[in-house]
Amino acid sequence: MTSTAQAPKSGARTAHPDHLGHVIFIAAAAAMGGFLFGYDSSVINGAVEAIRDRYDVGSAALAQVIAIALIGCAIGAATAGRIADRIGRIRCMQIAAALFTISAVGSALPFALWDLAFWRVVGGFAIGMASVIGPAYIAEVAPPAYRGRLGSFQQAAIVIGIAVSQLVNWGLLNAADGDQRGKLMGLEAWQVMLGVMVVPAVLYGLLSFAIPESPRFLISVGKHERAREILTEVEGKDVDLDARVAEIEGAMKSEHRSSFKDLLGGSFFFKPIVWIGIGLSVFQQFVGINVAFYYSSTLWQSVGVDPTDSFFYSFTTSIINIVGTVIAMIFVDRIGRRPLAIIGSVGMVVGLALEAWAFSYHLVDGKLPATQGWIALIAAHVFVLFFALSWGVVVWVMLGEMFPNRIRAAALGVAAAAQWIANWAITASFPSLADWNLSVTYVIYTAFAALSIPFVLKFVKETKGKALEEMG
Repeated sequence: MTSTAQAPKSGARTAHPDHLGHVIFIAAAAAMGGFLFGYDSSVINGAVEAIRDRYDVGSAALAQVIAIALIGCAIGAATAGRIADRIGRIRCMQIAAALFTISAVGSALPFALWDLAFWRVVGGFAIGMASVIGPAYIAEVAPPAYRGRLGSFQQAAIVIGIAVSQLVNWGLLNAADGDQRGKLMGLEAWQVMLGVMVVPAVLYGLLSFAIPESPRFLISVGKHERAREILTEVEGKDVDLDARVAEIEGAMKSEHRSSFKDLLGGSFFFKPIVWIGIGLSVFQQFVGINVAFYYSSTLWQSVGVDPTDSFFYSFTTSIINIVGTVIAMIFVDRIGRRPLAIIGSVGMVVGLALEAWAFSYHLVDGKLPATQGWIALIAAHVFVLFFALSWGVVVWVMLGEMFPNRIRAAALGVAAAAQWIANWAITASFPSLADWNLSVTYVIYTAFAALSIPFVLKFVKETKGKALEEMG
């Protein structure tokens, strides 16, 4: 009996589930991790000034408490894949949900600054896990014909989580008469802001019990019958299950588990393509985007905006973020990754330069002059819009596509790690830089946005319409 190299024809590529609504529910439930990712990342925005006041800390120490969550993010992202391969995708989600819940309770009821920082790390670990497990699970469960659209649920959930956290913060601040340290339910308002995350965290945990395990994981541990049941559930009854299971097993056996050693080469330690991935990650963060999500309330208050209004502006910025993300999802496959990145960079340069100009004016009675104040506000929204419609989505799309198959997993891990480190550098440095000179701080961000244009033009190749096997 001779064997052939041909893969069995299962019909999976054109498969349509019998109940598409059920598959959408599964993807949406998994994307709740993305919602919590966005919510937990930005909810701290509402507590920054209250934490500074309650614990009487300077900008440098405050920045470390805000940024320390990113250490947990890096560890969670680095370990989630192995945890998921050992105990399953669903169990990994349940661990993340438990950590989000514990972090929310601990952050709302801290004894001192050090344990608030500890609970931030716990929440960061959960964010890191959610950032990896959500997209992986959706990709493994979604029918191939719907994978792109269902995969976009994760990014949509992240930006919605950011917006909801700002809306909740604004509502709670209003309930506390505009005082972040005002009393609500026996706690200070900022504590309630951090504690409210218990609600979506518990919901995420409950939803994880209502969705099936990944067929790919079940096949990897020998549970073929259960995998067949789930494949029927998500891909429909017309799929040849024997051939489909054989396809998955064949793909798993042929996969090359890339290692760090595979990335080495060239004249500067890493292969050139790896450096390009690192560059994309670093530029994405060095334009200062997370300042808009971690510190925007503090920023507006520092130039004389009323606290309640500053929280409202943080919410409107989050809505603009959603709008930009939707624009990117519509156009990324139509006009390509490079053109979208360049358009975004040009728009960010304009927005950031205008902010730098506005912040260069001296405060009058603790406020920016009216003209400069409005220009700063509009420019901040322009910056977030152009980031969201370009680098916010394009970088993640390109990092998933641009590396050769043989090194994709390891290279993506290095690029993602570079992104967390760059995020930490910006988040930890902003309060001290802003105290020194807010306008110059924005000049620095403008310079990185400007430098991203020649970087893309010279080093980044278009990946639109190419098969993954063509990369490298």
